[in-house]
Amino acid sequence: MRNEIILIVSLVCIYTAVVLLYRFLGKTGLFMWTVIATIAANIEVLILVRAFGMEMTLGNILFASTFLVTDILSENEGKREADRAVTIGIITSIAFILISQSWFLYAPASDDWAAPAIRSVFSNTPRLMLVSIGVYAIVQVFDVWAYHKIWAHTSRLFGDSHRGLWIRNNCSTLVSQLLNTVLFNFGAFWGLHSVSTILAICVSSYVIFIATSLLDTPAVYIARRWHEKAGAAS
Repeated sequence: MRNEIILIVSLVCIYTAVVLLYRFLGKTGLFMWTVIATIAANIEVLILVRAFGMEMTLGNILFASTFLVTDILSENEGKREADRAVTIGIITSIAFILISQSWFLYAPASDDWAAPAIRSVFSNTPRLMLVSIGVYAIVQVFDVWAYHKIWAHTSRLFGDSHRGLWIRNNCSTLVSQLLNTVLFNFGAFWGLHSVSTILAICVSSYVIFIATSLLDTPAVYIARRWHEKAGAAS
């Protein structure tokens, strides 16, 4: 149960961090989190663990938190700011590829102990990051578009643009996460793992994404409530 407990605690802590960053730093805090999550998730995804009876890569919760970020921005700040977060994530990924690969241009000293381990970890980084950039751009742009498209439908359905948050939040994220799961795992791990392992990772990843998508809805509601209170106070 150790892995399961850590994953659950990580989910609570990460979603809480996102909401608190928005509470105290506004959209700037969410942009900051996008940078943190983009870099950390693309390193963490290299680790394969077993939890809840399934094999899965780490990084799923951090990736899910970027969808929480764009949903909060879409709901409270508008499509332009959500698109800006996506752009920040793409630029961050490109910068991290260039910086991490520049480390290998140096000749390590004879008593260096870190370079072999770093090279081992980051040797697959260009492929993972390039796949991640492409998939991230496709999926996040789709997610923002779908969120606002569904929002237009919920506004007509309920006659109120305020209602239906849980519908647009969950529907846009669940479809986007399915697209993300298939494109990323096959793009990143083809040739590194067997097809059966990749499919198992896809299934386990999407199960995690379903849970994280459903559980991020309260966070979006809390963020919207704080935003509305701040607007009323000003």
